[in-house]
Amino acid sequence: MAGFLTTVELVRYSNMRSSFPIGMKIAGVPVGGLEYQQASERLLTVFLSPIEVYYGDDAIQIRPATLGFDLKLESMLAAADRQRVTEPFWQGFWKYLWNRPFTSQDVPLQAKFDDERIRLFLENEIAPRYDQPATPPMPVPGEANFYPGMPGTELIYDRALLQIKDTLSSSANRSVRLTYRRTNIPRAGITLMETMIKDIIDASPFDGVVEVYLKDLKTFQTINFVYSKVYDEEIPVDIAYSSWSTIKIPVMVTAFRLLEEPYLEENLALIEKMVELSENNSTDELGARVIEQTLAPIIVTEDMQKLGLENTFWAGFFATGSPLLQRYKTPANQRTDYITEPDEYAQTTPADMGYLLEDIYFCAENNGGSLIAAFGDQITQNECKLMVQYLALNKIGVLIQAGVPGGTTVAHKHGWAYEVDDGYIHTIGDAALVYTPGGDYILTIFVHHPVQAVFDPVNILMANISSAVYNYFNLQAQ
Repeated sequence: MAGFLTTVELVRYSNMRSSFPIGMKIAGVPVGGLEYQQASERLLTVFLSPIEVYYGDDAIQIRPATLGFDLKLESMLAAADRQRVTEPFWQGFWKYLWNRPFTSQDVPLQAKFDDERIRLFLENEIAPRYDQPATPPMPVPGEANFYPGMPGTELIYDRALLQIKDTLSSSANRSVRLTYRRTNIPRAGITLMETMIKDIIDASPFDGVVEVYLKDLKTFQTINFVYSKVYDEEIPVDIAYSSWSTIKIPVMVTAFRLLEEPYLEENLALIEKMVELSENNSTDELGARVIEQTLAPIIVTEDMQKLGLENTFWAGFFATGSPLLQRYKTPANQRTDYITEPDEYAQTTPADMGYLLEDIYFCAENNGGSLIAAFGDQITQNECKLMVQYLALNKIGVLIQAGVPGGTTVAHKHGWAYEVDDGYIHTIGDAALVYTPGGDYILTIFVHHPVQAVFDPVNILMANISSAVYNYFNLQAQ
């Protein structure tokens, strides 16, 4: 009976010895009691089955072979098989009889990963389909406000690659949530402002010509265009306009170039009256006292030409009856496609006024810009800061200033006048440096109407344009 039972147990042990030991794992997969072929099939079922990848709430199934995953099956099975036959037969039989565990070690995963293929799959298949680009704020048609933008999502490639490799390596956890980051709402491109401003003009009752110059003083992005809803053909920029009181900005620049510290109080008082109160008499007196008694307008014009402002000139004092000192021909006033019949005593363009304000801004901010390049130590950074301060005193509450919140620094000069010939206003201009939490910018607007530029519609139009630009730079405060 003992021999019979021993024989039976020997047969059982021999059959069991042909399988992998109980409790053995290959790459975390239990294979105890399985024969070679059965263990091979189980490993293939586990590691070649698709993994499930989540991007947010979206589930994507991916075959490991697609990612270049190469399971070293034969190597792992061979390592496990060596353990199966390593223990001596009779020693193992004795453990079997006494129900003792067999000596075995788990076989680690052996596989080859293709990082490049995983990355390419993420870049070409996952990201294009599931990344959500952030959308910038978009203008409300015909208004000064914006629809809010939306943040986006962006896959973090290096982290996602490691997550996928960990999932391919795991026998138990075959799903993963990819890591992505939220992307900030981008600022709308400044070119969008052109469309927005044109929509505002279309919604306005004003039917004359509007020329706008806008520059972001941080990025230097610029738009400059002419628009009128009654003209089918596009009108090029740099139309010659009567500068009216905006010419007082160049007068102030030349005056400070010639002034020396300590400044006489009466000269500073004239500058303040010229800018804040827009007094013509103070302008003439300042020119005669500080610049030159009879040729001050010519000297101011020469200074503008040194700065490259070829469309800006002052050809005679403001006082009625003052002689025209020189007739200026400029690229702007020689055009024949659109004529505003500008005043022969003083002319400019929105771009010229914008360039000059830019020069003052960078001179005041960092002692740079064209003023320093053209005039050297004749103009100091402190003098440029004074220019900004005087321009900021011009608080009229209309035009560009009407479109920004109270307390916003608007360093500007406006200008309009009734024509002698018909007693109507035809041209209104405003040139401004605007300092805001979201960024500083230059905004210059000139409008012209051949019949009459009625002030109220023009004022509302300029205020709406100014409000739209302010909102563009300060969307969070909108």
